[in-house]
Amino acid sequence: MERVMVTGSAGFIGYHTAARLLRDGYEVVGVDNLNAYYDVGLKEARLARLQALPSFSFEKVSIADREALQRVFDRYRPIRVIHLAAQAGVRHSLRQPHDYADANLTGFVNMLEGCRIHEVRHLLFASSSSVYGANANLPYSEHDPADHPISLYAATKKANELIAHAYAHLYGIPATGLRFFTVYGPWGRPDMAYFSFARAIAERRPITVFNSGLMKRDYTYIDDVAEGIVRLLDRPAVPNPEWSAENPDPATSAAPYRIYNIGNHEPVALLDFIAILERYMGIEAIKEFADIQSGDMLETFADTSDLRRDVGFAPGTPLETGLARFVEWFKDFYSFSGREKR
Repeated sequence: MERVMVTGSAGFIGYHTAARLLRDGYEVVGVDNLNAYYDVGLKEARLARLQALPSFSFEKVSIADREALQRVFDRYRPIRVIHLAAQAGVRHSLRQPHDYADANLTGFVNMLEGCRIHEVRHLLFASSSSVYGANANLPYSEHDPADHPISLYAATKKANELIAHAYAHLYGIPATGLRFFTVYGPWGRPDMAYFSFARAIAERRPITVFNSGLMKRDYTYIDDVAEGIVRLLDRPAVPNPEWSAENPDPATSAAPYRIYNIGNHEPVALLDFIAILERYMGIEAIKEFADIQSGDMLETFADTSDLRRDVGFAPGTPLETGLARFVEWFKDFYSFSGREKR
């Protein structure tokens, strides 16, 4: 069996990706520090499900701990690495910026050093749609510049892309960056809007709707994200023979480096999203409107033509289908009936 390291394996995307790889017959080494950024119990519940599957090993390690991480590389010697561990969240980056420097910058360099020393055949790493920042050219294309992030979180993700390119150029490490667009679904992150909305609705608390609900997001179902990752896993980035230094393409390189969008290619207005969630929760939300927050983007919209061309797939799960699955899981996990209290 081929051994794949998945960092952030107790996280939302990491859990689903690891589970998919295990079902496909891979041996998976999971790495996670189980930090308290959100409910550790939820992370432990995801991890327990992975540990019940064959061919899964787990190491509780922070990627910011250089020596501990290198011991994991030395012990398992993975063939491919899917790096999904990071300090997530735009809001949190306004309050605790050093968390992002530790995990997203120092931790990322530690990962690349492990890949360099052990000659990993392919590194796939999580970037974010947030790197597009102030770019208003929609839909977002990997071939357009993304040089004006509007949050520290986004800036660290853009920095990851640049550092990965440098390692691809210097050491020939095939590196593929994945710009995820608003991922949602069962076993999701409680700090994400859809999850916090569901909790507030269940508890009959108000939800805060920013910018009058006029923002649009390209909501991407988690199974589609895992599918895209797995399809790209065995397609290591290669140099683009047509890449030009005079007219550089941000998505490719003369080095083995590639960027892909993974999004649903169908932005939805926030109020429309809330209406669908209300329907499946069986309760109308109590809405409180507020101004847009610092660091928020007005709209995200993925151009996924490159992903579809190269691997024959792009996300397409309808929002109604994905939210129905999320609410079904939410009601089961939190023992919520969905009936109005009398």
